Amino acid sequence: MSDDRDHTIATATVASEETPYGVRTNTGGHALRGDEPADHGGADTGPAPFGLLLSGLGACTAITLRMYAEHQSWPLAGVDVELTYVVKDRNTRWIDRLITVHGVDDDQRAKLAEIAEKTPVTRAVRAGTEIRTTTGAA
Repeated sequence: MSDDRDHTIATATVASEETPYGVRTNTGGHALRGDEPADHGGADTGPAPFGLLLSGLGACTAITLRMYAEHQSWPLAGVDVELTYVVKDRNTRWIDRLITVHGVDDDQRAKLAEIAEKTPVTRAVRAGTEIRTTTGAA
C-alpha cells in the first residue's frame, strides 16, 4: 500500500463471502454489500460493482451541489441524480448523468451544472486515477 497516508481521502476493505460473487465491504465504519446479478452468476444480494461506482459518483454530485448552494445561501430544496453506465462496444463507454435540482432559479441551476463537472469523484473518474496494486499471501 502507499506510504502517503497523510493524504488519504477514504479507505475501504472488501472480503469475499461464500456466495459465488458476494462481498462484504466496510468503508468509514459503514457496512455495504456487493454482488453480481443472477444472470451473471451471482446471487444479486447487493449492487454490482458498476452500481457502486455510480452510487459514489451520484453521492458526490448531490453532496457537493448541496454544499455549494449552502455556501451561496441559495434555496436549494433537493438534488436528484440519475446515472447510467453505458457500454456500446469494447472501446465506447460513458456515464449518463441527469441532475435535477429543486428550489433554485435558472441562473443558479446553470452554475450548479458547472459545479457538477468539478466534483472530486467526477474528476477522479474522468482522469482515470492511477491504481497501485500489490498482492500478499494469507
